[in-house]
Amino acid sequence: MTPMTPAYLDELETRPPEVRERALFNALTNQLANAKTHAPYFARLLADVKAHTVANRAALARLPVTRKSDLMELQRQAPPFGGLTAVKVSQLARVFASPGPIYDPQGDQKDFWGFARALYAAGFRQGELVHNTFSYHFTPAGFMMDLAAQAIGCPVFPAGVGQTELQVQAIADMKPVGYTGTPSFLKIILEKADELKADVSSLKKASVGGEAFLPPVRQMLADRGIAGYQSYGTADLGLIAYETEAREGLVVDEGVIVEIVRPGTGDPVADGEVGEVVVTTLTPEYPLIRFATGDLSAILAGPSPCGRTNARIEGWMGRADQTTKMKGMFIHPSQVNEVVKRHPPILRARLAIAHDADRNDVMTLAVEIEGSAPEGLAEAISTTLREVTKLRGDIAFKPPGTLPNDGKVIEDVRKYD
Repeated sequence: MTPMTPAYLDELETRPPEVRERALFNALTNQLANAKTHAPYFARLLADVKAHTVANRAALARLPVTRKSDLMELQRQAPPFGGLTAVKVSQLARVFASPGPIYDPQGDQKDFWGFARALYAAGFRQGELVHNTFSYHFTPAGFMMDLAAQAIGCPVFPAGVGQTELQVQAIADMKPVGYTGTPSFLKIILEKADELKADVSSLKKASVGGEAFLPPVRQMLADRGIAGYQSYGTADLGLIAYETEAREGLVVDEGVIVEIVRPGTGDPVADGEVGEVVVTTLTPEYPLIRFATGDLSAILAGPSPCGRTNARIEGWMGRADQTTKMKGMFIHPSQVNEVVKRHPPILRARLAIAHDADRNDVMTLAVEIEGSAPEGLAEAISTTLREVTKLRGDIAFKPPGTLPNDGKVIEDVRKYD
């Protein structure tokens, strides 16, 4: 008789909420002491905080917020990690660079970023081959899923990004059961397989992230027999929340404390109210305390019908600041300013992120210049934009005074309904 497969990764997912809350804040006390002792930035920031007094959410809410948007400057002032890590570089397993650049540390735990919980909730099981299309180059996304899959016992094909025809060939040859990557790239792979008449029907499940999981793409996968589940995390924090079979919001991970605060402040909002996602981690190497992600979301009322008892969030609902994400990559206002600095003819610039007719992400950099654009300037600016952001974009020239005078450098006009 075949043994039953557990419905949950471990017993943490179904413990009573009061037991979880007590365990999290007991661990937080140790984390605060660790951060104050070993991370110079937090030693300064939390100098007047007594770790043992932060025993509940009200006390946590009185601590200062550290913003993701500040990391580049903090790391510039105190390289490589701004004094936020509690161990030396020599004690880390890997170091990555996200766009900005922001340098991200990885400890040597089996599933450092915690994504095994998201994969398991998406139906990934021991022995199933996973086709991982997140990047292994510079950014940690590839290793996030790779380590998570191995923690479950899944072998991994490290496909990385791009080379669509080779991706199709590998899937047709090796017949993986699972896919990890952005949903838009899975859509591209499936369409290319149709064009090549290749059999990629072995794919039955997908854990996707890095961008919005739009309803048309979700339905396309379902129509092909692929159950797609969304995970939400960052290179700094690891997994924050993940989708389950209930399909009702995202369940918060067991290794973090999530707050939803009024954007621009550290003040928690009422459940159901949209605000900025602020996360506190319990990872000893990188003890991020009240880390403001810049993402918007809201707490959903009640427990998940799937049986997991942790809080749920609505999912990603946009950005609280001008930093935005496209194809899994963050784009910062400072990067747009860097493009402007490299091309003196540009007077002002504004980057617009939109959807094309097929709901794919596209970006256009509108730049004001005097008179007609010199030959080759558009191509030169486009090249710089790609070098700085690692993404392709169109260039649109505008007369001086055309762009709105509202202080915006990045405008996200994508629609998610």
